[in-house]
Amino acid sequence: MVVGAGPNGLVAANVLADAGWSVVVCEEQPEPGGAVRSGPGPAEGFVYDHCSAFYPMAAASRAIQSLQLQDYGLSWRHAPDVLAHPLPDGRAAVLSRDLDRTAAALDDLGAGDGAAWRRLYQLWQRLGPHLLDALFVPFPPVRSGLRLAATLGPTGLLRFMRFGLLPVRKLTDEEFTGPGSLLLAGCALHADLTPETAASSLYGWLLAMLGHQYGWPVPEGGSGQLTAALVRRLKARGGAVRCADAVRQVVVRRGRAVAVRTESGDEIPARRAVLAATAATQLYGGLVSWQHLPARLRDDLRRFQWDYSTFKVDWALRQPVPWQAGGVAGAGTVHVAGSLDEMSDYAAQISTGRVPAHPFLLVGQMTTADPCRSPEGTESLWAYTHVPRQVRGDAGGDLTGSWDEREREAFADRIEQQLERFAPGMRQLVIARRITTPKQFQASNTNLVGGALNGGTTAVHQQLVFRPTPGLGRPETPIAGLYLASSSAHPGGAVHGACGANAARAALRGARAHAQRLGAAAARLAIGS
Repeated sequence: MVVGAGPNGLVAANVLADAGWSVVVCEEQPEPGGAVRSGPGPAEGFVYDHCSAFYPMAAASRAIQSLQLQDYGLSWRHAPDVLAHPLPDGRAAVLSRDLDRTAAALDDLGAGDGAAWRRLYQLWQRLGPHLLDALFVPFPPVRSGLRLAATLGPTGLLRFMRFGLLPVRKLTDEEFTGPGSLLLAGCALHADLTPETAASSLYGWLLAMLGHQYGWPVPEGGSGQLTAALVRRLKARGGAVRCADAVRQVVVRRGRAVAVRTESGDEIPARRAVLAATAATQLYGGLVSWQHLPARLRDDLRRFQWDYSTFKVDWALRQPVPWQAGGVAGAGTVHVAGSLDEMSDYAAQISTGRVPAHPFLLVGQMTTADPCRSPEGTESLWAYTHVPRQVRGDAGGDLTGSWDEREREAFADRIEQQLERFAPGMRQLVIARRITTPKQFQASNTNLVGGALNGGTTAVHQQLVFRPTPGLGRPETPIAGLYLASSSAHPGGAVHGACGANAARAALRGARAHAQRLGAAAARLAIGS
């Protein structure tokens, strides 16, 4: 039994089905996918992605790649360039899958920056495979960690640990002379990290280097096609997906998860295991009553930190975005902020509870990446930014965080004004727009608590052995036969399926151990009789 038909739940279900298990996935929403869904809009002939859109982690993930989803209808598309960061002076930093072209362009922005970028990629070439192996398995990653240590040696390992803990602002000061380093800073801000946060360099470097090696691909036809391929594969192996029937309780008897009870009143038995692809805060004390859980866990969950809320706008444009800077038009993803200091101001405003005056924008040019997303000559565009979970003020006006109609429209206008700084005339191209507030994200997917997209903060104090609470960073829970399979578990957010795959493998091991214990007990009884 799997609770939740997002990517982690569906990957887990496929792994279990491959092992010969009979699998049922229960989903609260009327369709599967969680944050990986798409649909028509915001104008006729346009396709928009409800939440996630680009998938570098999926392209690199062994959990997803091993499923061979191309055999079930999934096709990846790539924009001509991976990422661009336009500058106020009309120039732009551009990340291409071509390392030489990227380095040459960065040299034009700052003397020696191309060589600095090459050094970062050389480090990735040495460590990337071991790092990904370590990232996507339960903690501690013994074998991949040993390979990583052997590759680096003692001195190299210490230097890499320092590099991994650097704030991205410090890395740019040490390695770069020009604004090309904004590519790294922007990648760090995909999560709830700031340019001054420890380990923001590691996160930014990881995403940027994945762009070189794998690109940031999109599913042809919309993000929902990734979900559709996962569902088709599961059904081909006898699995089932039940939508619009939320699980409201995990039934625990004698310390073991034995069934789930749905909103319709059905009790569905779980002969081997229950995998919960739900937020940790919804599982513990929600689906599972506190009476079945250690008292310490309740206190630990009280300290659980969510990532920031998200505000998103989708547009249907008559023409592609009129970027002032050359090189931006061909990028699938665009980061919009005037400078590193502006990005720090934005992050400081959010962290102090203020709606940002000049929001950092993560922008997706979807037709550029996948021409079937809108009619020829048009652009399906989106942008999202982070906002405080609890708004205490507004650095750019009078917004309160109620996100009523007036506030939704006002903040969407502010986002458009930020785009206009770098693409004058963009607003005149708008056919229609769709706004998604933090509350609407949560209403569409209860895992997106308060509009948080990463299942909890990406900061180091809630990663590895600290995710979701201090422990071993593993999917096992205090309840036998119950496993945490969501991004609240290690390795956390992004669409890579590793949280689900790790939970499925733990369930397989746990079921084998349980069967062996039952067999041994039966043998003892037989001998005694």
